[in-house]
Amino acid sequence: MSLAYGRPYLAIPGPSVMPDAVLRAMHRASPNIYEGELIDMVRGIIPDLRHVAQTDGNACIYISNGHGAWEAALSNVVAEGETVLVAATGRFGFGWADMATGLGIETQIIDFGRQTPVDPARVFEALKADSGHAIRAVLMSHVDTASAIRNDVAAVRRAIDEAGHPALLMVDCIASLACDVFRMDEWGADIMVAGSQKGLMVPPGMSFVFFNDKAAAQRESMKRVSRYWDWKPRADPEFFYQYFGGTAPAHHLYGLRVALDMIKDEGLDAVWARHATLARAVWAAVEAWGKDGPLALNIADPAHRSHAVSALRIGAPYGAQLREWTDKKAGVTLGIGLGMSEPGDPQGTGFFRIGHMGHVNAHMVLGALGVIEAGMQALGVPHGRGGIAAAAEVIGKA
Repeated sequence: MSLAYGRPYLAIPGPSVMPDAVLRAMHRASPNIYEGELIDMVRGIIPDLRHVAQTDGNACIYISNGHGAWEAALSNVVAEGETVLVAATGRFGFGWADMATGLGIETQIIDFGRQTPVDPARVFEALKADSGHAIRAVLMSHVDTASAIRNDVAAVRRAIDEAGHPALLMVDCIASLACDVFRMDEWGADIMVAGSQKGLMVPPGMSFVFFNDKAAAQRESMKRVSRYWDWKPRADPEFFYQYFGGTAPAHHLYGLRVALDMIKDEGLDAVWARHATLARAVWAAVEAWGKDGPLALNIADPAHRSHAVSALRIGAPYGAQLREWTDKKAGVTLGIGLGMSEPGDPQGTGFFRIGHMGHVNAHMVLGALGVIEAGMQALGVPHGRGGIAAAAEVIGKA
């Protein structure tokens, strides 16, 4: 017997649950891409994207996933043979570094591991040692989707400034935008990249690059930028097609319009507060379960935990077994332990992740937690009692 029949719940850290209103907006015939409502709609999307990013700078749309945004950002400001400093706190920091390597860029990586955030002092030391200012940019993740570490962007900006270094600060907000508090201009990020499929609640396929005047000036020093990745015509298009380097992703744009309206209606501060509360509910349940069993949050300090995704260690083979049980028996799909391999567990089966990002509410989170607890009971995984009650108390007091 399976209890999975009914609406499934995709509780992975992206693609996130898509609102019915977004799906309805996308379910339509193709529009005219040369004139009319689509053109007018996009003019309104750009300022609303800037609001979510908390920037007065430029916003560009690419038809790509987040990896495309990585490449687009690098291609505009760092040339082959030049150097970037990468502050890595998990798989996706190394992923962005690998993207740079593929472009012929030299990478200096500071590996902070998978359980501790970026230490700004080490960034400061690396930049002070670069007396010739060979480093063109510092790359970091606001939230690493694999490890669930949330880093202090403003502190890294201060480290760059205190070192007297001209490097740009480039921030990956693919997991965190519209989930965790992020203030691009106030925190001093020069470039920020994001994707459509997480906090913005739209299917994968669009990515975004935001940049300020300092980054634009560095773009002007480049000998060449590939025609497709060049952000200049996208940021200030003479013709509509230049927003996208060609044909517009019309249906994604209709979905994005509705998603941005939903964020605006709720209020960005309220969106951030909702994510923070639901994250604390997840943490409360896990901490209760972990008092008498192997389950633990990957990040010990709540100040460094993402509000969009939680990475959990439960030990092999429990992680894989639990994910299979919740999916097949109860209709809840949990995230794999991506990038969390360990000696004796190369696939990271001792980890799993819970996505609590985007279109998610109290009953969805409590339901997922209830299924996880049922799965541990079914599989005989040792765990403490009172996890659901602890989560409910967090939500009840919100």
